[in-house]
Amino acid sequence: MASTTTATTHPGGVGLATRSPLVGWLAVVSVMLGIFSIVTTEILPIGLLTSIGSSFTISDGLAGLMMTMPGFLAAISAPLVTVATARIDRRLMLCTFMLLLALANFLAAAAPDYWLVLVSRVVVGITIGGFWSIGAGLADRLVPAEKVGRAVSIIFSAVPLGSVLGVPVGTFIGDVAGWRTAFIVMGVLTVGVLVMLMLVMPPLPPVEATRLSVLGGMFRSVNTRFALLLTVLIVLAHFGTYTYVTPFLEQVTHASPKLVTTFLLIYGTAGIVGNFLGGTMVARRPRVVFGAAAALLAVATLLLPVVGGSKAGAVAMLIVWGIAYGAVPVSSQTWFAKAAPDVPEAVSVLFTASFQATISLGALVGGFIVDRTSPSTVMTLGGTTAALMVLATWAHFARRLTWPGNARS
Repeated sequence: MASTTTATTHPGGVGLATRSPLVGWLAVVSVMLGIFSIVTTEILPIGLLTSIGSSFTISDGLAGLMMTMPGFLAAISAPLVTVATARIDRRLMLCTFMLLLALANFLAAAAPDYWLVLVSRVVVGITIGGFWSIGAGLADRLVPAEKVGRAVSIIFSAVPLGSVLGVPVGTFIGDVAGWRTAFIVMGVLTVGVLVMLMLVMPPLPPVEATRLSVLGGMFRSVNTRFALLLTVLIVLAHFGTYTYVTPFLEQVTHASPKLVTTFLLIYGTAGIVGNFLGGTMVARRPRVVFGAAAALLAVATLLLPVVGGSKAGAVAMLIVWGIAYGAVPVSSQTWFAKAAPDVPEAVSVLFTASFQATISLGALVGGFIVDRTSPSTVMTLGGTTAALMVLATWAHFARRLTWPGNARS
């Protein structure tokens, strides 16, 4: 079976030994900011869902297609773009994807019709799949070997930061100046990241070419398949519900737009705490961290229809929810990495594709349900799905399945 082909170029890339350490770290930060811009752009419509829907006179479920489109396209583009551009300088590809992201944000801001908003979201999806799959594996080419662990943690901090801050900040901007302004702000931020990439990112000629056969081979591992199952269940539970949290807070909690923004900021703060706690424990206790995150998410979404009629109850459940989801991305990535430690770029591609495909599926299924039932029903079904993930994690522990490195539970 073909695995990967490695060129003679030094893994550290061009000029690593002669570059200033500061330049290398600035390059790491530029990748982090690029992923932050991508994650924030992707989930920005969640907090703006009802205002965008009202602007184009469409239902909440139809507006949820703004979440479905990027995830679907990202899942497809992650493996295809990575393989197709394997021989192209990675710096050029990162800059190209940032330019596409900026154009997509400006197109959404100016779109006179909803179908143009969806076109912009298609471009966002292609950018997600390409930039993430390439950028997530660049740490060892930007900093010395002994600093790679810290660089990886910096790059991946963009996921929780974008996930937990993007929605409340976007909601706040939309509430103050309109939803189109929120996309303009994201477009300007993305242009800034593009400029930074051009200034600090060194030339990165291809070193490793991942083939489709490598990705196919990963599925022969029971641990990879299990990592995929857990990721699908927890991401489906989260995005099938969180995509429609704004309609829930408006219709069930009867919160005003400004109060919704405040609630989501509280959720975001809790998410940062969850990311910190999960990140410090997941390498040693992956089963415990991932299982606990799923359990807390299940509790929050199952109880939200029960206690979410009161503002205090809604805030309490959002705090629990934020802590739970804050630990999810790092937990999922860790499971994939431990399942296939010898092919890091392929791991990054599979993680990206599975995560994004499930975001798309969750938003689509949630939109179908919310249009035919209610936001409370969506929360209940999402909580049930998270509970299934808890059972799957327990089954994994009971069977004592391990992965390379014999990580403890």
